[in-house]
This record gives sequence, C-alpha cells and structure tokens, in this order.
Amino acid sequence: MSYSCPLCSHGNCESYCEDGRRRYFQCLRCRLVFVSPLQRLSAIEEKAEYDLHENVTNDPNYRKFLSRLFDPLVLRLAPQSTGLDFGCGPGPALWSMFEESGYAMKKYDVFYEKNSSVLLESYDFITATEVIEHLFYPGQVIERLWKQLSAGGILGLMTKLVLDKVAFSHWHYKNDQTHVCFFSRESFVWLAEHLDAHLDILGSDVILLSKRLD
Repeated sequence: MSYSCPLCSHGNCESYCEDGRRRYFQCLRCRLVFVSPLQRLSAIEEKAEYDLHENVTNDPNYRKFLSRLFDPLVLRLAPQSTGLDFGCGPGPALWSMFEESGYAMKKYDVFYEKNSSVLLESYDFITATEVIEHLFYPGQVIERLWKQLSAGGILGLMTKLVLDKVAFSHWHYKNDQTHVCFFSRESFVWLAEHLDAHLDILGSDVILLSKRLD
C-alpha cells in the first residue's frame, strides 16, 4: 500500500522503514518521510502525550534550546516587527522571548491556545518550533502560514532532519508517537522552490524560509 505525500501531494511514495510499531513511507519527489496514516494517534491520545511535556516558559535550558532559532531570527528582523508563535504549547517560552525583546506577538496552538482569529492576520515573521513533525498535513499548514507573511517576512522552523535510512532506523526522534512527518534537507529545498522562498538551513535543526519582496 502507498499514500500521497502529506507535504507535496505527490502520489509516488515508497515504503521506507518499519520498526515494529509503525510503518514509514518516503515521497520520491520531496523526500519527506511520513508515518502510515493508519498509525497516527487520535487527537485525545496526542493531547495526552503533550500534557506530559514539561516545557516551562522561564526554564533557562529550554530558552537556550529555543535561542538556536531566536538569535538568528532577531538578527534578520526589523525593530517592532510583528510575529506569530504557531504551535506555542502550554509553556510559550519563545513567544515570551520575543515579547521581552519588544516584538508584538500573537500565539496559537490547536490544543492550548486555539484562537483562530490570529490565523487571519498577517505577520512579519512566524515561528514553529518542534511543530511541523507533528502535523498530519504539513503542506497545507505551511502554505497557509506562508500566505500570512508580509513581503520580506520569515518563516522560522525547528525540526530534526532525516539523514539516511540507516540513521533513521536507529533514530530516537521517530520513536515519539506524536511525530508523524520527518523532513530532510531535500524536503526543504523542494519547499523553498515551491514557495519561491530563500532558504537558510542553520546547524542541524533550524530552517529559515524568507519571502521575497514584492
């Protein structure tokens, strides 16, 4: 059995890996690796897993982790830029870091901050840290967020990247049952071309997609 890619909608996907709990497929166009749709958690099961997380807003270690996106993004932002922290979770530390630095911020999370009105506004930057690997249909969500960005705006993402099949088979990141989509560098190259965006991949898990000026 094969499925259409949840990122690029391509129908040519092949079996990639199986670990005894879940089966994974890879898109032959954008190289996204994704879990069989039949093996996703329900919304109730997913929320129960997130409730176990202990990401506290003022935790210095958590802030240090988020600074890998925060620091390079701030260097690229104009003063008083407006931003959205998408998928902020119950402890919106990144939202707080930008607020404390003088940026006008909104936040959204489907489980903890479901204010859909913020998805109708436009922003100079949008962040999604450790979010896109949880999305059942990341292509649709990223397209929607991209439309919310002003000209010259930046979409800042954090997610661990697939290296190869051997590494994936032993990868702890795939063992989180809420992780259902796994991006590679090739996935983001495809996405940047699709969106006509400028792509920066910083380190092992920070991705910046910048919208071109009109």
